[in-house]
Amino acid sequence: MILCREYLYYYGARTPITQSLNNMDIYKILAIGGGGFLGSISRYFSVRFIDSRVTALLPYGTLVVNVVGSFLLGMLYAVAIRYAGVTENWRSFLGPGFCGGFTTFSAFTFENFNLIQQKYYGISLTYMIVSLVVGLAALVAGTWCARFI
Repeated sequence: MILCREYLYYYGARTPITQSLNNMDIYKILAIGGGGFLGSISRYFSVRFIDSRVTALLPYGTLVVNVVGSFLLGMLYAVAIRYAGVTENWRSFLGPGFCGGFTTFSAFTFENFNLIQQKYYGISLTYMIVSLVVGLAALVAGTWCARFI
């Protein structure tokens, strides 16, 4: 997740976390929860679909959902900045909700841990580098593609 001033402003965290929780309305919480539910379910089926068709040591399912999620977040960010009609609840539903539920850092780290335990150091390092570089490139590509919407 991106932790910069623009990201925090974009998602409504304009105050310290404790004050932000006190000021958060129920609709925003439900929007994030609903988006997270749909994103998590989408991730589950996407990873299963991809992994059932690819047999390799590299966890392609998690890699694909993280890259696609980064692309979607880049598009969402660029579209929400350009169009004032995207409400804070919709940004919350799509950003930290859906994209946050769809992407998975915990599975990424666990899969790397398993690769290292099995002494597949090269594959683990490749997975880490590819995930980071391609994920950042997908985010940039998403913001670039959003210019044409």
